[in-house]
Amino acid sequence: MQLTGAQIVIECLKEQGVDTVFGYPGGAILNVYDELYKHKNEIRHILTSHEQGASHAADGYARSTGKVGVCFATSGPGATNLVTGIATAYMDSVPIVAITCNVGVSLLGKDSFQEVDIAGITMPITKHNFIVKDVTKLADTIRRAFRIAKTGRPGPVLVDIPKDVTGAVCDYERQTPEPILPKTESIRKEDLEAAVQMIEAAKKPYIFVGGGAVISNASEELAEFVKKVDAPVCDSLMGKGAFDGRDTHYTGMLGMHGTKTSNLGVSDCDLLIALGTRFSDRVLGNPKKFAQDARILQVDVDAAEINKNLLVDQEILGDLKEVLKRLNQMLPELHHDEWNEKIQAMKEKFPMTVPKEGLTGPFAVDYVYQKTQGDAIIVTEVGQHQMWAAQYYKFQRPHQLLTSGGLGTMGYGLGAAIGAQIGNPDQTVINFAGDGCFRMNMNELATAARNHLPLIEIIMNNHVLGMVRQWQDLFYGKRYSATILDDGVDYVRLAEAMGCKGYRARSQEEFREAFDKALEEKEPTVIDCIIGSDDKVWPMVAPGAPIRDCFTGEDRKDS
Repeated sequence: MQLTGAQIVIECLKEQGVDTVFGYPGGAILNVYDELYKHKNEIRHILTSHEQGASHAADGYARSTGKVGVCFATSGPGATNLVTGIATAYMDSVPIVAITCNVGVSLLGKDSFQEVDIAGITMPITKHNFIVKDVTKLADTIRRAFRIAKTGRPGPVLVDIPKDVTGAVCDYERQTPEPILPKTESIRKEDLEAAVQMIEAAKKPYIFVGGGAVISNASEELAEFVKKVDAPVCDSLMGKGAFDGRDTHYTGMLGMHGTKTSNLGVSDCDLLIALGTRFSDRVLGNPKKFAQDARILQVDVDAAEINKNLLVDQEILGDLKEVLKRLNQMLPELHHDEWNEKIQAMKEKFPMTVPKEGLTGPFAVDYVYQKTQGDAIIVTEVGQHQMWAAQYYKFQRPHQLLTSGGLGTMGYGLGAAIGAQIGNPDQTVINFAGDGCFRMNMNELATAARNHLPLIEIIMNNHVLGMVRQWQDLFYGKRYSATILDDGVDYVRLAEAMGCKGYRARSQEEFREAFDKALEEKEPTVIDCIIGSDDKVWPMVAPGAPIRDCFTGEDRKDS
């Protein structure tokens, strides 16, 4: 049948099972929005307050549901406003498809009104991108974009369509997408056998879980693998939830703000089994002194990650879920009682404790964990509150923590929480923010209110840029350059002005009351938590130092 380019866009989205699009209209994309209006009973459009909010919402929707997130933007500034969200998704391997529309083909390259080369701009931060100048190629390009976004290591794909292409007409025939199978052809028998030999020979193995375990939905296989190997388990920020945080084998996060047990344990192990992790600099500390006494086995779906940041002794290339299935079939039941007892003793010696007095970030996170029974979807911005959420909320399942790990995007959380709540309407969604992060995209409160989303925004309000101030305090002689935010902004009144509920908490009791009300009322709610300007995230590893040299506030006092 004959359809316009705009109609083909909508029909292709329906082919792919898309039920929600986040976006913001404009002149160049009007043909697509006009067609979307005719299909509003099939595809829900969420109008955000800013295009960046749309890209973060698509990201949060994708991370929390496992589907591809979709966002729309018009040409020029509309398209460029997506860039931060696309880069965030790229760094964390999140499958989103961004569809932008540009000026007509004859106007490209002429500095036309609201023209920008968005394909060129996003080339380094997408898995692939396209500009479609021929309507006959539009349907296949959109289908290819979704396939690329989901295949292997996921990531964002951008499709840019000139406006006259959305109005042009050509033949269209519906297609059913082929299933995307996990990457298994690269898994070599000899690599599996070498890995089994390494594991069997180890006396002090440690398992390090990254975001790849979440993406591949390998939780069941990972739990079986841990029992087979009988080893302690730590994770990266992106790996949270792949392994149950309540399990006795679990020792917490690894790296700059990892637990002492994980950092010291990995430094002392003789085999580090790295599952779906890219060995970020925040994990490695000083790479020359990272796990110096250990052999390293790395499993990843992306060959580019092998030996990129750290030289390894053995690799297995392929989908982690499938690799673990095969390893579990090959491995006998192993026992490392003495090693596990040593690690458990460290956990008892270096516990992550919540301050008993005063309203603090750890208290708020711990109370949220207790009240939600560990079952909420937790979203964060970036900074101290992000680390407290990672440290004190015990994540039980994958896709439960949504946070910007690789890019560290302040302003990510509220948009992502909107996407998560849209994709999971029956789940409790909570976004932990700092006052600095909240200011960056706080206009998305209007989006939450307009759509009656019962998400809860908890602001750790210390009137400073907390993590930057922590570094200034520790490494820059307490010179607090441009990090003080004590300017009297009233976040409660702001929330109410945006159509949300607003509460302020200055004590533990006030926080309990506010959070309990927010859970009960099921309306978009902001809780402004006043905490100390000099509260810090502990433990910490100084930048560039070995992770063995992690320290706490008490260590600092003693030294």
